[in-house]
Amino acid sequence: MTSSIKTYSELIRIPTFIERFEYLKIGGAVGKETFGSKRYLNQVFYTSDVWKQIRNDIIIRDDGCDLGVPGFDIGGIIYIHHLNPITLEDIDRRRPWLTDPENLICVSRKTHEAIHYGDERLLQDYMMADRKPGDTRLW
Repeated sequence: MTSSIKTYSELIRIPTFIERFEYLKIGGAVGKETFGSKRYLNQVFYTSDVWKQIRNDIIIRDDGCDLGVPGFDIGGIIYIHHLNPITLEDIDRRRPWLTDPENLICVSRKTHEAIHYGDERLLQDYMMADRKPGDTRLW
């Protein structure tokens, strides 16, 4: 199975939160090592001025909404998720997609964990039936 490059432009054409989640979910394992003993390198990147600026730009672009979906305001800390997983080599070489807005989206902590671990149960608050303006029928 080959993986395809995910883009923000494609993501925002997906109408619902759950469908956007399905597009992004990775399905990793809890406790799976990502950067191991070199984790400090990604922390150096995430505290850089370059990252802080792009982070602010993405929050403004997405209006602070989870997965960029209007009405899904993030009430706590806003995470910026890379649509395509990054590697230590990407950070070492400061590859352009680290800060490319086409590879970034606002997410809540729960959504971020659900994307990485493929656990939809973390999104129970969003699993309710979709309602539309003018819809007065009860479920």
